[in-house]
Amino acid sequence: MFRGRYQLTIDPKGRLSIPAKFRDVLRNDFEGKVIVVPHTADACLEVHPLAEWERKEEDFRARPLLDSEKRKASRLYFSRARDLTLDGAGRILIPPDVREQAALSRDVVIVAGGERFFEVWDRARLQEFELSNRHELQAVLDRVSGGGGT
Repeated sequence: MFRGRYQLTIDPKGRLSIPAKFRDVLRNDFEGKVIVVPHTADACLEVHPLAEWERKEEDFRARPLLDSEKRKASRLYFSRARDLTLDGAGRILIPPDVREQAALSRDVVIVAGGERFFEVWDRARLQEFELSNRHELQAVLDRVSGGGGT
C-alpha cells in the first residue's frame, strides 16, 4: 500500500502535503481519514489510515496483558493519537504540539512503514539515524527474512 520515501516540507501553518500515491490510497480506501501518533522513541510521526489504526487498537485490547501494562501503553502511546483528515489539496495539518513531540522541523521525509502506515521524519534526524544504523542493515534484513540474506 505505501512504498518509497519522499522529501517534503511542512509549511509555516503546519500543513504537510501527502505524496499523490499515498493520498490516492488514503482518499479512495479510507475517506482521507488518518491517525497520527508521535513516536518519541524514534522521534518521528507515525501516520495510520483510520481503519488500520482501529484494527491496531482492537488487536491491543485483545492481547492478554496485565492491566498495568495496558494502562502504561495507553498512556505512553495510544493517548498521543490524533484524528486528522486530508484537506482538499491533499494535506494534513499537524498540530504544533504533535510536531514538537515528533521532533519535526520544516524539512521532512515521508518514509513508507510498510503495508499499513508511513512515518514522517525530520530530514536531519533521519540522516543521523541512517548513519548510525547503516552497519546493522544486513543483520536486520537477515533476521526479518529468517536468516536467508537478501
